[in-house]
Amino acid sequence: MKRPSLFLSTALAVTASCAMLARGVGQQAATPQAAPTLSDTAAPVQSGSASSTTSTTPVAPTAPAKPAPAQRTEESAVTPAVKNPERHSEFLFRNSQGPVGLLFLGDSITDFWPRKGEWSWLKFAPYEPANFGISGDRTESVLWRITNGELDGINPRVTVIMIGTNNIGAFRDEKPEWAAAGVKKIVDTVHQKLPHTKVLLLGVFPRGFAANDPKRLAVAEINKTLATFDDGAKTRYLDITKAFLAPDGTLSKDIMPDGLHPNAHGYDLWYQAMHPLLEEMMRVPKHKKPTEQKPAGKQG
Repeated sequence: MKRPSLFLSTALAVTASCAMLARGVGQQAATPQAAPTLSDTAAPVQSGSASSTTSTTPVAPTAPAKPAPAQRTEESAVTPAVKNPERHSEFLFRNSQGPVGLLFLGDSITDFWPRKGEWSWLKFAPYEPANFGISGDRTESVLWRITNGELDGINPRVTVIMIGTNNIGAFRDEKPEWAAAGVKKIVDTVHQKLPHTKVLLLGVFPRGFAANDPKRLAVAEINKTLATFDDGAKTRYLDITKAFLAPDGTLSKDIMPDGLHPNAHGYDLWYQAMHPLLEEMMRVPKHKKPTEQKPAGKQG
């Protein structure tokens, strides 16, 4: 018998291979397939198409809009409003720790004195001072504090008040006369609750570097009204604006770096300008003895 030719052997091998391939494809088609997922079948999303909501790209949450400041009215500055109960509690504790001979009421300008102007503040030590200034306070904030215990159980010889700059600084619609009315109510409340104290009312400090700064002009309007509260006895008014300003009316960064808050040098200027009148008011007449005061919360 003759052997198959090489051509015939090759043809038979190719035919067998094709048959095996056909059987494999048939078995694959008969095998159940897993259901396709959305990510497998989703077509590319075109920008702006209605199906773009199916995109899995994470979207950063939108920050809530800041609420607009409440509109100011004539009553805002004279209506007590709580702002910082934590600091208020600290002041109540101070009252329980011993006599207060000299009391300061105010905002951040007063609040920062013991830290930013430490050396000048320490000069008040013989007067047994208490600093009840809170950063950001307005007239209504101070009113809430002094009608909720901060004047209870103490009898300072003098109460120094300087407040009002945040009324015009925080609200564009605040009128200077409204802020001045708030200061007047504070003065009246102090006299009502502390009948033996004298009030040293300071003009609101200048703010803004330029003499024609709009807020500086508003401060000047407030101070015109505050000056009328001086009765020569129980309430004395002192405006030390000129102690901070250059002859041309500009405010130096060497005194108030941000155009509002004094640095150590600025606090030195405050002390020097206020001290003569303060010393006079703190002086006890020879025929009178200081009124004894009992710490708040202590009986007997």
